[in-house]
Parts: sequence; structure tokens; C-alpha cells
Amino acid sequence: MDFDLDAGWQVRPAGGNTGAAFVGTRAQEKIFLKRNTSPFLAALSMEGITPRLIWTKRISSGDVLTAQEWLNGRTLTNREMQSPMVARLLNKVHHSSLLKKMLRQVGGQTIASDHFLQQYYLNLSSDLRQHPLLKQVLRYLIQNKPMVKQNQLEVCHGDLNHKNWLLSDEQRLYIVDWDDAMFADAAFDLSTILCQYVPRANWDDWLLAYGLKPTEAIIQRIEWYGYLNLMLIVKQFYQQQRYHEMNQAIIQLQTLFINKK
Repeated sequence: MDFDLDAGWQVRPAGGNTGAAFVGTRAQEKIFLKRNTSPFLAALSMEGITPRLIWTKRISSGDVLTAQEWLNGRTLTNREMQSPMVARLLNKVHHSSLLKKMLRQVGGQTIASDHFLQQYYLNLSSDLRQHPLLKQVLRYLIQNKPMVKQNQLEVCHGDLNHKNWLLSDEQRLYIVDWDDAMFADAAFDLSTILCQYVPRANWDDWLLAYGLKPTEAIIQRIEWYGYLNLMLIVKQFYQQQRYHEMNQAIIQLQTLFINKK
């Protein structure tokens, strides 16, 4: 692929599932390249939520190529996801007026609770339809759908697993891979972290570090999205015939559902 870069640059794939990310090197220079990322990246860079955006250009193939600074660092561990620095950065994302303005300008989607339920229903196998726990949880989800007003929706990342958090060698924390950014209930993002990484007994402290009083209403919304996310994971593993991982997700769902407030 021709990246239309100046002479001397060498480009290699950076890994990932999309095949759209690359590393560019020239002498002592190193940059992170990506094809057709959202224009929303510029706002994320300005807010210091992603590594600095260096340039954006359209190349001869018609693709839009972006270059970001390369930072030496690592992804967070599961345990580090419990830290207050994660809570504080996510709060900055959810309450940035610049991010809201820019995501609106680039046509960011608004995703409501019904959409997530429809994702689960779509092409759902009869095995999962008849599973006793999944039927019980689904009934709960239908009966307790969270209702959030349009003006209460926030900019959400949509996939906050620990691999999308980058801690630089200078101890600066960033969130990467914003291809699924959307307007949604902030509890959707919160549920990904709390249900996957934070012990239930520590939820209140984590939410206080985020800047939110842990009321019964917000806990119920977080639990709702947490259950649904695990249901979607179960469905994905079933379709991929990864039955051991599917059963682990079912056990996690059962534990969370039984211990709900």
C-alpha cells in the first residue's frame, strides 16, 4: 500500500483486528499511522485523551491517513483498571463539552438501551434462547430498561477493556481506539470497567473517584448494562464455538446477577 510519505519512511503493520493501524519509522523518528479513523480524533488529541495528532491527509488511494506521536508505554493490567486515575480520565471524557460538540459535528450515533437489546436478539441461537439463566436475565433486562433523557447522554468510548488504555513511560494515561465512539448513557462505559475489573465491594469508592455519588439508581443502570454486555459476550463466544470462554462468561453473569442489590 502506498502511504504517500516522504522518502526514507518504512511502514509496518501495528497489529489489531482491522488491519488499519501501522507504525512508521525513519531514522530516530517513529509515528503511529491509521487509515480512515474518525475526524473526532482531533478533539480527543486536543483534550489530551489520546496521543497527540501530528497530521491528517488524504492519500492517493482515497483513504485518509492520520499520524500520531509514538509513545513508549504499555496497556493497563486488570488490577490497574481499579485505580482512581482511570476513573478521573473517564470522567473527563464524559463531561467534555468539546468532545460532545465535535462528535455531534461528525455525525456521532446515539445508542439507546433498546439498541443493545436488539443486538442480542439478532440471530440469537435456540440454545441461548432456552438457557435458563439467560432467559431469566433477559426478562429482567426487558422489565428494567434504563430511561435516560437525550440531554443526559454523554460521549462514550464503547469498548473500555484494559487493552485500550495506554500508560506512557512518563506516567501519562490515554484511551485509544475510538472507532466505536457514540452518544450513550455514561453507565454503559462505567459498567464495562466496574463489572469486569472492580470488585463489587469497591464500586462505591471507584464511583466517588469518578465524581459520582453511588445512588441506587446509578448502580441499577450500571448493573443493567453489565448484564447485557455479558450476554453479548456469551453470544459472541457461542457463535465462535469458544465454549470454554462462553461458560466462563455465563458464570461471571450468574455471580453478578445473583449478587445484585
